[in-house]
Amino acid sequence: MKTRLLLRSVVPVVLAVGCAVAGDAQGTTATANAVDRGLGAGFDLARQNAAAANEGFRRCLRFVHGWLAQADPGTGLIPRNLQRDRDIWNAQDSAADNYPFMVLTAALLDEDLFEGRMRAMLETEARLTPRVGAMPDTWSFSKGAFADPDIRLDRIIFGSSEYVKDGLLPLTEWLGASPWSERMLAILDAIWEHAPVATPFGRIASDNVEVNGEMLQALSRIYWMTGDPRYLEWAVRLGDYYLLGEHHPTKDLRVLRLRDHGCEVVSGLCELYATCHFAWPEKAAAYRAPIRSMLDRILEVGRNEQGLFYNQIDPVAGKPTEGGAGTADTWGYTFNGFYTVYLLDGVDRYREATLRAMKALWPHYRSFKWEGESADGYADSIESALNLLNREPLPEVARWIDSETRVMWGKQQEDGVIEGWHGDGNFARTTIMYCLWKTQGVTVRPWREDLRFGALREDGQLLLWVESETPWEGRICFDEPRHRTDLHLPLDWPRINQFPEWFTVEEDWAYRIEDLETGRVSRWGGVGLTTRAGVPVKVVPGQPLRWRVQDTRLLQAR
Repeated sequence: MKTRLLLRSVVPVVLAVGCAVAGDAQGTTATANAVDRGLGAGFDLARQNAAAANEGFRRCLRFVHGWLAQADPGTGLIPRNLQRDRDIWNAQDSAADNYPFMVLTAALLDEDLFEGRMRAMLETEARLTPRVGAMPDTWSFSKGAFADPDIRLDRIIFGSSEYVKDGLLPLTEWLGASPWSERMLAILDAIWEHAPVATPFGRIASDNVEVNGEMLQALSRIYWMTGDPRYLEWAVRLGDYYLLGEHHPTKDLRVLRLRDHGCEVVSGLCELYATCHFAWPEKAAAYRAPIRSMLDRILEVGRNEQGLFYNQIDPVAGKPTEGGAGTADTWGYTFNGFYTVYLLDGVDRYREATLRAMKALWPHYRSFKWEGESADGYADSIESALNLLNREPLPEVARWIDSETRVMWGKQQEDGVIEGWHGDGNFARTTIMYCLWKTQGVTVRPWREDLRFGALREDGQLLLWVESETPWEGRICFDEPRHRTDLHLPLDWPRINQFPEWFTVEEDWAYRIEDLETGRVSRWGGVGLTTRAGVPVKVVPGQPLRWRVQDTRLLQAR
């Protein structure tokens, strides 16, 4: 099966004679440069973005090779950590946090590595590690067998849930249908086939709020992706359990984590609410009051003076738990849920709370000690900001992201490894998110280290800069609305570990590409611009490409 990023084969649709490198000039001349058109500053920023994205991509590839050098020689799988647990591969750490973002890096930057070693690792894992149905268990390299002789279903479900939500689901957010999404569905089905916890609403996967929050997120998205009503039914069991039963997160629970390993249930319930809004309105109506009660109580007792969330609260007592008053690095994961409900119901106080937290970043949270200065803490906090910046483009948040990404990058070692534990993968995950922001979702095939490309979206158009130190020939590909084309979501609500969409092209629309260096203009159907095909180009050293890409419908409306 081919992935959406690399290998879809569709003949590009060109609506006018010529392409971006060899087209007919239409009413312009080669002397009409960017400065003449008032675009000089925009292209300067696009060039700066190209440099930042290039550094980020190179760092991600170094991370991959650094960890591959530590792989078990017998299986090819990566260990859980490098300082300890070198003898084991496990689902909740090796597979969920590290390996998927090695895959994603290879998908973007090294097709041979992606189709070769990354695929082989998936095939090995799927052959060796399943223990209960498709669900994996911890594997010992030295034993050549499972690390624990006993089957513990709770442990296996926990690891499987982590692998689905933290690893395979983000891959699917970018790749679309692939062998990794097939593995995801097989594991998810097995979790629910063996769901052990009986409730008045039906059997559920766990009584652990982290697992159930992960399942709410995964099921809500996968229901739309597949159209299979089982996934909505299972998600609603969890929704009823928390919102209509005796486990309401802020009325019944005495401990509610607002950072990872607990916060997942908040945004997960909001994702289910969004799904029911479109697929089951009566159920959404039943959830509305308990959802808002949960969110309002969190706003009331769960935030610090800058408006970010505490790590952990007792929502009944209305205060942080002992040791829980630190600031959650995953603050945006929870605000994703607030912003989703704002989008659905127009509750302004949820947007206002989100904006307050975002505006606090620059004055209060530069070089902040997230998780004791962990690179993973920076990764989660930067992801939080990127995802919300995509919805609320505040300049001070953009500055903060640039600043803190530099801090995170400074933690990478010479061999490419970050800190030598499974959280290293999140460095690559967030760096890729950052790079895709700097390129506005533009990718290239094939990628090369000396190729720099960056973009800026301005007044509905895209300004794209591409340069190379040596001759390069390949294709420039534009992003598409993946939430709709791949996941079939009815709304692009903010989601944990998604890869936000910046400048996207619609298959059925027409686009105008103007080369500001040559004055040539070409017109393309959207399908010819996306990752399914891409625009063929040649880049000559010393002659950067400066493109202005415009939706022709917007031009006609002006």
